[in-house]
Amino acid sequence: MAWLRAPRVLAGPGIWSFEHRVRPKEEPHEIAVPQLIAGAVISFLCAWLLWSLLMNDYLGPYWKWPLEVMLPDSWREGNAGVVSSFVYMALILGVIVVLFGRVGRWPALFRRLLAPVGRRVWKRLPGWLAPKDPGSLPGGALLLRAVVALAVAWLLWEWCTDESRASSLLMLQLANLTPDSGDPASYFYYRTSYSLIDLVIVLAVLAPFGCWPEVWRRYAPPGWRRGGESTATAEADAPVLQVDQAEWAELRAAGAGDAAERLAREARAGLMNDVDHARITRAWQSVRVQTSRFPAFVENVQRHGSAACGHPSGARDLPVRTARHDLLTGQVRLGTASDDLRNPYDRRGTGAALDPGLLGTSLLAVGPPGAGKTTRLVRPVLETMCLQALAGRAAVVSVGAAGAGPAGDDAFDAVVRVGHRESPCDLDLYGGTSDPDEAAAVLAEALVGDVVAGAPGGESRRAATVLGQLLGPFRTAHGRFPGVAELRELLDRAPEAMTALRTALATAGEQGALRELDARERQAARAGDAGALLADRIALLDRPAFAGFFDPTGQTRQVSLRALDRPLRVRIDLPERGHADASRILARLVLAQFTECAVARADRSVFACLVLDDASHVVTQEALRGLQRLRSANAGVVLTLRALDDVPEQLRGALLGTVGCRMAFAGVTTWDGARFAEVWGKAWVETRDVTDRQIVSDEPFTKLMHSIRRLVTGKDVTAKAVTVRTVERERWSASDLANAVPAGHAVLSVTSVTGETAPPVLVDLRG
Repeated sequence: MAWLRAPRVLAGPGIWSFEHRVRPKEEPHEIAVPQLIAGAVISFLCAWLLWSLLMNDYLGPYWKWPLEVMLPDSWREGNAGVVSSFVYMALILGVIVVLFGRVGRWPALFRRLLAPVGRRVWKRLPGWLAPKDPGSLPGGALLLRAVVALAVAWLLWEWCTDESRASSLLMLQLANLTPDSGDPASYFYYRTSYSLIDLVIVLAVLAPFGCWPEVWRRYAPPGWRRGGESTATAEADAPVLQVDQAEWAELRAAGAGDAAERLAREARAGLMNDVDHARITRAWQSVRVQTSRFPAFVENVQRHGSAACGHPSGARDLPVRTARHDLLTGQVRLGTASDDLRNPYDRRGTGAALDPGLLGTSLLAVGPPGAGKTTRLVRPVLETMCLQALAGRAAVVSVGAAGAGPAGDDAFDAVVRVGHRESPCDLDLYGGTSDPDEAAAVLAEALVGDVVAGAPGGESRRAATVLGQLLGPFRTAHGRFPGVAELRELLDRAPEAMTALRTALATAGEQGALRELDARERQAARAGDAGALLADRIALLDRPAFAGFFDPTGQTRQVSLRALDRPLRVRIDLPERGHADASRILARLVLAQFTECAVARADRSVFACLVLDDASHVVTQEALRGLQRLRSANAGVVLTLRALDDVPEQLRGALLGTVGCRMAFAGVTTWDGARFAEVWGKAWVETRDVTDRQIVSDEPFTKLMHSIRRLVTGKDVTAKAVTVRTVERERWSASDLANAVPAGHAVLSVTSVTGETAPPVLVDLRG
C-alpha cells in the first residue's frame, strides 16, 4: 500500500503530484564553494575563540548567572552541582554551535561537498546492502531489514561502549578526551555523554541501510506522518491530497463496518490494486448521491470484496502499463521538466502530467513523424483513460490508422476495424440518433466539412439540407436510415431508388415526406446543387472493401457514440492504404459524432475523451465550434498533427486558441513554431548587461602595478559595469522551438477547465 500512503502535493496544473517536492519560486543565490569554506572556517574559529574565552573566565562570570538563579541550594554541593554545571555548559556549547553554524553555513557546505560523495558511495554499494528504491520494498522485507539494522546498531553500540576492554571506543575517548580530575561525577558525565554521542553516530550511519525513514513514512501514526510531510510544502501553501489510507472511514461511519473491514483487510493483504480502490471509491460516491443503492452496494462489497462494482468487461487492470499512473488524482506522467533556463525554476526537475481536468480543455500536439507523438503521448493518455474507464470514471474512443494502434485489443471493450472483413464490430454511420436533421448535419460535416468553403452549395448547412431531404423521407418509409449504397443512389437520383421511395411514401400516406422529396428533386435541377458533391464523397465509402460495414439494419454489432455516458473503451482502426480520403471522412465523422453526443449526454459524470492520432484534414469550422462546447460537458479531445499545414490556414490560429493544452515536439518547423510562440505570448525577464571599461591611471605607482599585471595576464586592466534591466520577451521563440528542443523532448503548456494556466515547459519525455 505504499502507492496509497505516498503524499500527493497539489502544486498546480500539469505537475505530477505523487511525492512531489515543492521548489521555491525564485532560484536561490548559490554561494561559491571557496566562499563557503572560508565562511565555515572563520565561523568555526570564532566559535572556538568564544568558547575558550568562556571557559577561561575572560568574559567574567555573567554567563553563569542563569545557572546560579535556577539551581536549587541543595544541588550546589556534591555530584548534583557538578553534573548540573556540565549540562549547562553543554547547552551553552550547543547554542554556540547552532549560532555559528548558521552564520558560517555549515549545513550548506555539507550538502555541497559531503552529501554528493555519500550519494556516489551509496550508488556503488550492492543493492542487497544499500537499497536504491526503498519505496518498492514489500512490507515484510522492509520490516525485517529495519529490525536487523536495529539489532546490528545495538550490538555495535554495546561493543563500542564496553568498559571491560581498554581498546573500546568509549575507553579511548575517556582516556584521551577527558581531563583527569578524579571526580566521580565528572567521570559519570563524560561517560554518559560519549555513550550517547556514539549511539547517535551509530544510528545515523545504519538508518539508511535499515530504511528507517521509509518505515516511518509507511507505518507512523497518520497525524505524525502528515505533519512531517506537510512541512516541506508549508512555505508554498500547496495543498496535500488527504487520502483515506484504505480504512474506509466514511463507509464505517455509514454503518457498513463489515464491508469496510473486508476492504481494509484485502488492501493490507495486497489484494486490492489502484483500479479497485478508484472503482469502489467512485461507486461509493454515487451511493452517497442515491442513498437507495446503499444496501445493494454493501451486499456487493461483502460478497466480492475488492472485486465489487466491477466493470462490465470483468477486467480489473490493463495487461500492460507503459507509463506511470496515479488513479487517486487521475494523472498520467509524461516526463520530467528539464533543467533549462527557459523553464520556471519551480518547475525544473518536477514531473509533467495530464489529467481529465486538463484534457477537458482539449490538447493539440504537433510534431514530425518519429518525434514520439504516438509512443510518448497518445499511448500514456489512452492507458490512463482505459484505467479510469475500468474504474467507472471515463469513456474513451481511440481513432487511428490500422496497424498503428498504441494499445492492444485486450485493452478495449470494442474494436472496429473498418475495411477488415473479420472486424468484430461495426460503426454506426448516424451516431445512434433517430433525428434526421441531426444525422444529416453530422454526416454533412463528415463528407464535405473540409471543402465547404469552395463547395458550390456555399455553406455546410446546405449540404445538411440536401441530406435531410433524403434521410427524413427514407426513415419515414422504412423505419431506418439508408445504408451507404442506398444513400448514394438517392444522391445520384437513380430512377429506381427515387421511384421506390416515392411509392412507399405514397402508400403510407406521408404527404409531408413527399413534399420533402419533391423539394429535393427541384433543387437537384438547379446549377451548383450540393447533391453531386455529396454523391462523389459518399462513393468513397461505397467500395468493395467496405462491403458489410455501416449496416443500418441492425444485423451487425454496431458501436454508437450515444453510449458515452457509460465507461466504455472503443478503438476504431481506419484504413490507410488506398483509402486515405475515406479514412479522413470517417475521422471527421467520429469527431462530429463525439462532439454532438458528448454535449447531448444527460449524465455527464463520466469524462468522455476522444484520442485522434493524426488529425490531418480533419479540423473544420464546425469541429472547432464543437471543441469549444466540450469544456463545459466534461469531455475533451486529443489531436495530433504532423504540421499545422494539415489544417486550413484560416483555421490554424483558431485551433491553437480553442484548445487549452498545447504541445510542440522536437523538430517542428519555424513556421509552426511562430504560431506557438504567438499563442504562448511574452513574459517579463531580468537581463544583465556586462560592460568592461579600461582603467587609466596617472599615478606612478598605480601605472607600475597595471603594467606588471598587463605583462602577467596579457590583458588591460578593466572594470566591469553590470546593468540590470527588466524586458519583455517571448517565452519560446520560433527559432528556439525549431532548433533548441532536443530529441525526445517537447514543450507543453496546459490549462485546466477551471481556468488555471501553466506556462510552457520543456519536458523530457524519456523519464
